[in-house]
Amino acid sequence: MSKEEVKRRVIEEINRNRDIIIDIGKRIQEAPELGFKEEKTSKLVAEYFKKLELEYEANLGITGVKAYLRCKKNGPSVAILGELDSVVCFEHPKADPVTGAAHACGHNAQVASMLGAAMGLVGAGVRNELAGNVFFFGVPAEEFIELSYRNRLRKDGIIRYLAGKPQLIFEGAFNDVDMAIMMHARVGDSKAGMAKSYNGCITKLIKYKGRPAHAGGAPDKGVNALYAALLGLTAINSIRETFKDGDSVRVHPIMIKGGDIVNVIPSDVRLETYVRGKTLEAIEDANMKVNQALKGGALALGAQVEIEDMSGYLPLTMNKGLSQVFEENLSELIGPENIISFGHRAGSTDLGDLSHLMPVAELSVGGFSGTSHGADFEVSDAELAYVTAAKALAMSVVDLLYDDGNRAIKIKEEYLPRFTQQQYIEFMDSLFAKEEFGQLRD
Repeated sequence: MSKEEVKRRVIEEINRNRDIIIDIGKRIQEAPELGFKEEKTSKLVAEYFKKLELEYEANLGITGVKAYLRCKKNGPSVAILGELDSVVCFEHPKADPVTGAAHACGHNAQVASMLGAAMGLVGAGVRNELAGNVFFFGVPAEEFIELSYRNRLRKDGIIRYLAGKPQLIFEGAFNDVDMAIMMHARVGDSKAGMAKSYNGCITKLIKYKGRPAHAGGAPDKGVNALYAALLGLTAINSIRETFKDGDSVRVHPIMIKGGDIVNVIPSDVRLETYVRGKTLEAIEDANMKVNQALKGGALALGAQVEIEDMSGYLPLTMNKGLSQVFEENLSELIGPENIISFGHRAGSTDLGDLSHLMPVAELSVGGFSGTSHGADFEVSDAELAYVTAAKALAMSVVDLLYDDGNRAIKIKEEYLPRFTQQQYIEFMDSLFAKEEFGQLRD
């Protein structure tokens, strides 16, 4: 069977399952869950793996699910990823009223397109025409949120790292994977886009410690941790112009606790932030400056500050060979005039961690409107967001594994990993650090 015939059969099968694929996306959207808690979504993914009669593993990284499609010939292994989690956006009309979880980033479409690609490749019966293995992988906890909760999981020994793909790398869930592809939601005028790279980040928990006192009767007896934190935040804002434009540094703290009651001088104030950058060197330099700013706030008020650094995401570089495969197939589906190049993006994703161990590529597909992570984010074109994305993923797998997997083999041979799994673990562990600074004034 020719490669064109293989693709035609796969596309026909995806078209046959069109309504099911769209329904999957909607079902997940109606039941959003936060990272490492995606129990319902994980069960839904496993349900469809069973229907497709795929062998699968569950409970990877707590909620991850990974299925296997074994091809007739030996060859390279390609994983299609779909992220299970959502963000917190209480204002979103489809948000969970208790947790605030909402699919305001399109991960429901990732999972639907991943499962749609599986339906196409399995249902078309093309495994005898391909070489190697295809993994369909529902991965947990891409959105780096609820840092305090995840840090408790880490300290309790339940997870090693605070995001899904790093945790799965630690567990060895990618040890049999040679390369990985996935789609991501795109909001904008064009139907699709290809980015070249993304920022990485370090994550931080900051605790300012003061001394409580009656805010009206004896404020002079207290040490105001809130004012110390505000000075630290002001100092961070004051150093922003020292960041080099080419390093794409981003620092965006939030205050998760500002005190206990209004009539007591705040003695326990807590912040969370990322320090993002284009390279590991840029992140390290910016993080040092941020720590100095945070310490300055404590010093000025006679407070103490506890700074806890944790591993975040590594910078992401898309593999050119994989990106080209994606672009070729998407051009066939929607026309090359509808695909734009993003260059570097200042956001972050844990796909960056995987990019240090294997070739990866992410395709940004449209069909979404509103603001990413915002209350007005929604699917505006289900055909494009769910079905066309599934076709692009499945067609790319055919290109990679047809002809004894030669195209995938070439991409793998030309790729130079930065880390082995063990080197990655050692590096990630080195990013965890805790420092206390300052002394409470008398």
